[in-house]
Amino acid sequence: MKKQVKSKERVAERGEVFTAEREVKAMCDLVATQCDNVDATFLEPACGDGNFLAEILDRKLARVKKDAKSDAITWEWLSVRAVASLYGVDIMQDNTEECRQRLFDKWNKAYKTACKKSCNEETRDSVRYILSKNIICGNALTMMCVDENQQDTQDYITFSEFKTCGRMYMLKRRDYRLDVLLKANKKPKNQRQLTLDSSVDDIYNYLDTNPVTGEYMPKPLREYTPLHYRRLKENG
Repeated sequence: MKKQVKSKERVAERGEVFTAEREVKAMCDLVATQCDNVDATFLEPACGDGNFLAEILDRKLARVKKDAKSDAITWEWLSVRAVASLYGVDIMQDNTEECRQRLFDKWNKAYKTACKKSCNEETRDSVRYILSKNIICGNALTMMCVDENQQDTQDYITFSEFKTCGRMYMLKRRDYRLDVLLKANKKPKNQRQLTLDSSVDDIYNYLDTNPVTGEYMPKPLREYTPLHYRRLKENG
């Protein structure tokens, strides 16, 4: 059982109290169907060292085991996608690093059990790379990255999406700002307000409008050439 508090000082300064395992499992049970879906996306905006994300990954990897059976390549392919579906933000750098390592260790333990002698460092490198892009040290309230003193920087929290692209074992990376993603599927109040907002807020440079529904659609900051799941770190 992991401790719920790292220090009294952190509780006083940041209100940092980690959710207990029993509550984590109970809350994940409420979305059990999504947790059983390898590609279903989860974002934890105050992820700490990963209590919720670790439980969700456990459940996704159980699904991978069922679907892959004894095929090592299928297990790799599905498990990399499972890791790529998880996103987290925390304002404390140590929590961010611990969360990345915790998720990697959990995945790697399952990998060694499932694939044994078929395990390879390229796949491990891809999982590390995904976690470096998907678990971010930042302020989820302001949606900005933070420095070592937990102060906002000028950099927006940006996540990388790694999605299948119609070619077996290939993933395409697209980078999106978090504040842009949170506006997706919403409608502007009216065209006049949209025009006024667009003139002062650059977020609208990264939003399109769905011509049918009128809802916002996010535009990526960057798109990359699809790569084999073992070569993702070649994106840079």
